[in-house]
Amino acid sequence: MRERLFRGIALAGVAATSAFIATPAFAQEAQAESVVPEGEIVVTATKRAESLQSIPISVSAIGGDTLSKSRVVNVDSLVTKVANLQLTSIVGDNTPIFSLRGVSMSDYSLNQASPVATYYDEVYKGNFAFLGVAMYDLERVEVLRGPQGTLYGKNTTGGAVNIIANSAKLGETSGYFNAGYGNYNRIDLNGAINVPLGDKAALRVAGTYAKADGWFKNVVPGKPDLASTDEYAIRATLNVEASETVRFVLRASTSFQNPQNYGIYAQPEAANRPGLGKREIASNIDTKRRARTYSVALTSTFDVSDALTVTSITAWDKGNLFFYEDTDGTASELLEIPYNDRATQFAQDLRLTSDFGGAFDFILGGYFHREKVFNETAFEIGKDIDSDGVPGITANDCAVGLPFACLFRNRFDQLKKSYAIYSDVKYELSDAVTMRGGLRYTHDTGVQSGFQSDALGVDNSLIVNLIPLSSLRYSQDNLSGKIGFDYKLADGNLLYASVSRGYRAPSFNAQAFFDPSELSIAKPEQVTSYEVGAKTQFADRKITLNVAGFYYDYRNQQFINVDPSSAAQTLLNIPKSRIYGGEAELTIRASDRLTIIAAWACWRRRSSAAASVASTSRATAFRTPRALPSTQPWI
Repeated sequence: MRERLFRGIALAGVAATSAFIATPAFAQEAQAESVVPEGEIVVTATKRAESLQSIPISVSAIGGDTLSKSRVVNVDSLVTKVANLQLTSIVGDNTPIFSLRGVSMSDYSLNQASPVATYYDEVYKGNFAFLGVAMYDLERVEVLRGPQGTLYGKNTTGGAVNIIANSAKLGETSGYFNAGYGNYNRIDLNGAINVPLGDKAALRVAGTYAKADGWFKNVVPGKPDLASTDEYAIRATLNVEASETVRFVLRASTSFQNPQNYGIYAQPEAANRPGLGKREIASNIDTKRRARTYSVALTSTFDVSDALTVTSITAWDKGNLFFYEDTDGTASELLEIPYNDRATQFAQDLRLTSDFGGAFDFILGGYFHREKVFNETAFEIGKDIDSDGVPGITANDCAVGLPFACLFRNRFDQLKKSYAIYSDVKYELSDAVTMRGGLRYTHDTGVQSGFQSDALGVDNSLIVNLIPLSSLRYSQDNLSGKIGFDYKLADGNLLYASVSRGYRAPSFNAQAFFDPSELSIAKPEQVTSYEVGAKTQFADRKITLNVAGFYYDYRNQQFINVDPSSAAQTLLNIPKSRIYGGEAELTIRASDRLTIIAAWACWRRRSSAAASVASTSRATAFRTPRALPSTQPWI
């Protein structure tokens, strides 16, 4: 049995009480007709526009105006605003691996998808290559904690982060433009323009641009400073109300990032960073990071009657991500890793939502997701080591001194498909008590094809084939769901309790380099969540206090294991873990212009791990990656 304790205090971006002007986050104009108390946040976490205080779910919502004023310009910065949300940026900015309440992933491979799902306007973005630049011209961000599946198209075990952009507003001509300048010659430009196209259509175009010098000073002559910023994104939204009962929202976006890559602190510092300051590095890599995204999504809404609405979300994404990591963190060529990820996806979410105005309501949906990925990774080891005694580094040095002066490269294609039927129902047992529940059936298939790993010389000539052409596949069925009760007190405050189960599909190992035995499929994960909470308001709703406590029964967590004796990497499952903790969020509206937000969170984890699990650190002698505390096996 292993233990780890984590406690965090997140107070609106700093570790102390923070005060700033806050603007509530409101739902889209078409949804904003729901009656909610003035000043309260409206969210669509339950696929209906409802007050944040009226839904029995642990969810945090941040309005776009608050995000802008707080300088939250990339997804990574959300962790300063949301209790029990953490991340590691092990593959660079705007490609976070989120952790919610201790549930995350330990496998850094670019073919994997996090158990904490990221959505852009309800479109699931599973692969790293799809994420890109998104934090601009936003209406709000919603973070849902716990297993998801009865409301969202894609099932997850940890939670969901939903980034919602401003939609085009009918009958309105408006816009804005912001410009900023900061240290490291940082330039920030962003803006949007909204124009009507007749009475029933409108177009909104928004964009952002940022550029800054690297803050990680490279002391190697002629080499650029690392960790720079160079990115832009543009999004166009067309909103059409074809009739009183038919509405369409078409979104198309692209983004591009081309900065100098991040740097790595070589460990131990005394041996690998002599004479270097905290913001200095000696790196021989000057290849820029490159990330390009394209996305098109159509949301269609049909009111088939006064009480029934059909919503269709059809989406296509394409992304490319390449970066060349100086893994040893020194000017030598002891360990360097280029990563290459190309991906496309198509998704269709179709749901029927009721609004009977009585005791019973439901959501019934169907979901299809197809994702195709090409992944190529190389371990470049000791490219400056002469093994054969002949001056100059050639392919013969790899043949003689393997693994030194060698490039160990694997590549493969991956195709995953997911089919699901999901439902969510609520029934008011009385004026105060409501029962809620849902079921989800998921069928997942996956194929990893054309997998091959070779040892190459420095000139890319073949020295030896390590893993011959191989293929793996899986097919998995799962039934998950949720049941809960909430109790509304006479003063309007809400108490709730729920039990839910989430599921994460099997995964292929992308880190097999040296032996066919490394090829493996990790079994599906499962999290059973037990949660209680309260949503309360005092002093004429000027003070809001929301609290939640949870206990997770975590089965078969997918886990990348590195054997330090052979460097073999296998994708395993940790049989059983327990995570329990809670969070509290306090909001004080001191005046019309001053809002104080504070949050507290803690969780404790206990895991049992197989004795064969050795270490998750990649090249532990050379680097200390930004920790992903939620996924270590605490051995």
